[in-house]
Amino acid sequence: MPGSVLLVIHIAAGSAALAAAAVALVTAKGRVHHIRAGRIYAAAMTVVCVTALPLAVLGSDVVLLLVAVFSFYLVFAGWRFARNASGRPGAVDRAAAAVMGLAGLGMWGYAATLCLRGDSQWVTMAVFGFIALALCAVDVRFHRAQRRSGRQRIARHLTNMLAGTIATVTAVVVVNVDTEPAWLAWIVPTILITPVIVWWNRRVQRGADSLQGFMRE
Repeated sequence: MPGSVLLVIHIAAGSAALAAAAVALVTAKGRVHHIRAGRIYAAAMTVVCVTALPLAVLGSDVVLLLVAVFSFYLVFAGWRFARNASGRPGAVDRAAAAVMGLAGLGMWGYAATLCLRGDSQWVTMAVFGFIALALCAVDVRFHRAQRRSGRQRIARHLTNMLAGTIATVTAVVVVNVDTEPAWLAWIVPTILITPVIVWWNRRVQRGADSLQGFMRE
């Protein structure tokens, strides 16, 4: 498939994912519109990641390749946390976390290479590598504990899905906004959206709020 066709599909899927994420954020959690938007988001992000892999290879773009793996894990793990009501991890969950960990280490390794070359994009890879390893560590700890708490599981779902949204927003910003230094466009969405993830996690996990109350909002 020509690279130009892949790029069109990649951009279209990214746009659909961004629109679906917006719907999922503003609709009542656990209700039909939220669930449908979440499914569209997961499907669109899967297409984004699948098309990003050959595009990265065709363009010899290591950054795109690593970020594609990073993004896919976030969406996949977020979907699994929503679907796996028992809280017990399967082999696929452990394998995905392992791949995410390797991707995070790969980002750090590539960051070191870029730094030695004098390429400012090493900052992007270093930050994304840290985020990848941190999220992987939290998910692995959750899996090992085999927690069944609804609040904790939904918190992991929200964290991964919102982090995946950061990746989508970042791609839009990087393509459409020129910044100096170049790594700034990659980092700003993370800086702006991360506080939302922290706030939402605290809201979900507060002992005073029941999961049912959260899901009705």
